[in-house]
Amino acid sequence: MSNSSRFDLTFRALTGNDPFPWQRKLHEQLVRGSPPPSCSIPTGLGKTSVIAIWLIAVADNPCTIPRRLGYAVNRRTVVDQSTDETNEIRRRLNGEVDLSAADRTILQELRQRLSRLCAVPDDEVLAISTLRGQFADNGEWRADPARPAVIVGTVDMIGSRLLFAGYGVGFKGKPLHAGFLGQDVLLIHDEAHLEPAFQELLIAIEREQERCKEFRPFRVMELSATSRGQEKPFELTDEEKRPPGVIPDPPTEPIHVVWRRQTAKKMIHLHENTDEKRLADEIAYLALKFKDSKRAILIFVRKVDDVEKVVEKLRKAKQNVQQLTGTLRGLERDKLAKDDPVFRRFLPKAEQGDETAYLVCTSAGEVGVNISADHLVCDLSTFESMAQRFGRVNRFGDRDDAEIHVVHPTSFGEKDASDPRREKTLELLRLLRGDASPKALGDLDSIARLAAFGPTPTVLPVSDILFDSWALTTIHGKLPGRPPVSRYLHGIADWEPPETHVAWREEVAIVTGNSLERYRPEDLLDDYPLKPHELLRDRSDRVLKHLGTLAEERPNEPVWLLDDDGTVEVLTLSEITEKAAKGRINRPTVLLPPSAGGLAIDRGKSQGMLDGSAQYDPEARTSYDVADQWYDENGRPRRRRSVWDDDDPPEGMRLIRTIDTRPESDDEEEEEGRRFWHWYERPASADNDGSISAQRPVRWAPHTTQVAETAKRIVTALELPPEMKDAIVLAAKWHDLGKKRGLWQRSIGNPNPKDWHAKSGKGWTPREISEYRHEFGSLLDVLDEEQFKATRDAPEFRDLVLHLIAAHHGRARPHFPGDETFDPQRPQHEADEQAAEVPRRFARLQRKYGRWGLAYLESLLRAADWAASAKPSEFVTEPKEVP
Repeated sequence: MSNSSRFDLTFRALTGNDPFPWQRKLHEQLVRGSPPPSCSIPTGLGKTSVIAIWLIAVADNPCTIPRRLGYAVNRRTVVDQSTDETNEIRRRLNGEVDLSAADRTILQELRQRLSRLCAVPDDEVLAISTLRGQFADNGEWRADPARPAVIVGTVDMIGSRLLFAGYGVGFKGKPLHAGFLGQDVLLIHDEAHLEPAFQELLIAIEREQERCKEFRPFRVMELSATSRGQEKPFELTDEEKRPPGVIPDPPTEPIHVVWRRQTAKKMIHLHENTDEKRLADEIAYLALKFKDSKRAILIFVRKVDDVEKVVEKLRKAKQNVQQLTGTLRGLERDKLAKDDPVFRRFLPKAEQGDETAYLVCTSAGEVGVNISADHLVCDLSTFESMAQRFGRVNRFGDRDDAEIHVVHPTSFGEKDASDPRREKTLELLRLLRGDASPKALGDLDSIARLAAFGPTPTVLPVSDILFDSWALTTIHGKLPGRPPVSRYLHGIADWEPPETHVAWREEVAIVTGNSLERYRPEDLLDDYPLKPHELLRDRSDRVLKHLGTLAEERPNEPVWLLDDDGTVEVLTLSEITEKAAKGRINRPTVLLPPSAGGLAIDRGKSQGMLDGSAQYDPEARTSYDVADQWYDENGRPRRRRSVWDDDDPPEGMRLIRTIDTRPESDDEEEEEGRRFWHWYERPASADNDGSISAQRPVRWAPHTTQVAETAKRIVTALELPPEMKDAIVLAAKWHDLGKKRGLWQRSIGNPNPKDWHAKSGKGWTPREISEYRHEFGSLLDVLDEEQFKATRDAPEFRDLVLHLIAAHHGRARPHFPGDETFDPQRPQHEADEQAAEVPRRFARLQRKYGRWGLAYLESLLRAADWAASAKPSEFVTEPKEVP
């Protein structure tokens, strides 16, 4: 069987569709190890199928294709379609879909080839992780670095991790995420025209890795229906771009489907608007002309205020309406895409309902969601935005009467920075002569199209010095010469107002006063990071307006103001509104206690949006703090904080922190109410790979043996050079030597401190006895190991072993904090000598392996430790010696 025929059969079995010619051509390029830097594929022609194409290519030629695929989408989208498509691929691989015998045979063979690539035994041969939604940070992508994995996230989530900043990641996890996203990855930047600054950043990182000769540099592929690029991108084949006058109906070949979607009928009508204040009225009026059609009507407007006005008018007309904006909290956005009956009307293969359905969107609905409407009503935006909107109408070319109504200004001024571009867009729309099909849009002059794109933000240049400063993850807080990464992800767009994130957490009201010194907010957010489903985002001036309303009722309510660098300032509502008036809350995150109110939870309103008039209802407390509403794909919570005093611990979870809410009380004094607040996480499912507790106590010897054996499997499966393999395995063997201390054993609650354990378990009470770090103790102990002494003639090898041990819980990048540089069993001068060497060693190794390369090597050891901790072999009595 030829390679092309095998690809066709595998693609069909994996996706349920025959491949288009461009998909077959892309697979050929990937297998050759030459992914195109840019792909320009029209909307509706299966761009997200690059995931399936990559997976087949990995199985065909794993030596040339990165093991992981990162899929970055614009920050304003619902990260949904690409995840759903990947999950469907995995369900087919796992035999969970009813397939023909031939398809099952093809996929069994593919599964076997993928399984041979994996290092850690698991039922899954394809890992799926997203940085929001159902698979959010589930750890699958970092549990086995050799296993093929798909990581889907927004520009902010993926970009911040690449730059060692990791939004929603504790400092210990930042280098791990950077290493696993910056090495051995094919990074797809979807709809790259919407984030030109991020695309430039990715190219800059790619070039920097090439300059530093990093051994597994990542590859970048821009994916867009409307590319800004000047160089010729990968495109449809010539045959696909030139549909004949008569297209077979129904289609009998894959190319017929391409032709049909390319020429999908969409009649465009232009309407003048003479009064901008009446824009929402005119759009609602045009939309209501379809109120008896029983069709799915999509409405796009640029401003959130106009969305709210249109929605209000449609509701007054007793229509079925839903809205999708970037200002919705993540939890409600995720639910909207899955559960809302109006939204479901716009999904592929949706049945026509008995009533008309309206979906009103800002740009949040332009990309990333596989929706198709029967008709569209919208205002005028720039060309790339209009192309995306048009692509959401009659997406699959199965209707002959689709209409698009565009309301545009009669004249353009200079008030809006995009007005000159919108005026050029209007000129192009007139040239279409009523035909808004993808082919008609593609036939427009490419230079004229580019001139009508939205303004390009100022792209801030990056440098080796900046990359160095971002990689210093052990240095918390502000550091001169280390700016926040947000402006490097999105560029500077003076015409776009600044934005602020808002979330609600119980600890803001519970940890106050003197408790803030004992339980630093930064540490609590390291243990229990904010996740995308908790956050809503809005313009800073709108946030200020709502916070001002809340402050009128509850001025002394505590508030945490979280900066991009992870530092937290504790204020009150009245203080934060004063600072906000001076621009202080532009871009950071405001963390409110539930008692402050401010969240729209009334079904009759826009649920999940900031609303200063929304009063707090104690019965709706759990609607505010939704940190625990983070579930794995089996519906189990990944973490839980609602455990107090002597409550039974959640089954299958381990303790990560206990907060004494009344530390000054007499222990013997009986008091009513809750005092000890316990936080738990599910192993192998949440963030804290460095937890000292497990479901059951784990002895030291079996744990270290299991970590070393797992590390050996990983480095063998990845076919690393011998020096790297040996260093990682030896570091795994010795990484926990420092736990052989009575002090450390007592800190994990070990009732017999001479019986060495690596993890505490149920019934043990971990305590914060001192600042001693077992990694630092391990660093001192390994110098006495005879096997390590034998490596004196290999200084670079010794450096790597020592650094991997020192860094396996996120420190030593570049240093250990001063209060951690001691060992209760060693003279202080030895500790000081080794502490001084840690940053020098870090600098030497980063020059040798590169920033992302060194973080990747660190992460391989951490992955082995994480995998062994997640599934400990407590019953190993005679551990095998690892050479």
